[in-house]
Amino acid sequence: MAFEDLVVTLMVDEVVGSFFVNVPPGHIACIHDLGRGVLPKIFKPGLHIKIPFWQTAKLFNAQTLEYTIADDFDLSHPERLGDVPVNVTTQDGKKLMVKGSILFRISKQDAPKLWENVGDNFVPKVVRPFTRNQIASVFSQVTFAQASTYRKQLENQIENELNKMFSDKGLELERFLLSEIETAKGKTVTELQDTSDSEKADKKD
Repeated sequence: MAFEDLVVTLMVDEVVGSFFVNVPPGHIACIHDLGRGVLPKIFKPGLHIKIPFWQTAKLFNAQTLEYTIADDFDLSHPERLGDVPVNVTTQDGKKLMVKGSILFRISKQDAPKLWENVGDNFVPKVVRPFTRNQIASVFSQVTFAQASTYRKQLENQIENELNKMFSDKGLELERFLLSEIETAKGKTVTELQDTSDSEKADKKD
């Protein structure tokens, strides 16, 4: 999803349109007042009136957004939703690449705080660095074997930590989902675990 789908600045029409703010379904609008700064109130879907030239409206997408961590993500557009696989090191020194996805949304009541304190580019400023940090932090606390065995627990721990960090910035985390955990050679930890178990069984025979 392009950045333009996330945050859209409402360009004022020189005469008539500057009086109105049209908020479509699934969106909210925040108002910047030249005298008072970003106002705490929000405009919900519908047609609203503002002070022309003195107040500027910004439209935010308040729907659920998907942030995908995958091989094919293009980091040359850092404001877009997503990231390349996150490099992590386990407690026992194994280097892994983590893929997954995040479902989140802008908190409607905290959107003015997000706009004032973070600005438009909340993906490169908040979502991406916080996500990378927490994934790396959680995986550093488990061994390579645990990374394949306790997948659900890892998801829950990362989700809980991210939820705290996101909420402080005006974002709401819905889910964090792991899709793949790979080694530098492209092998998933599950494949390696299956190979190891097979080798152990062969030795017993």
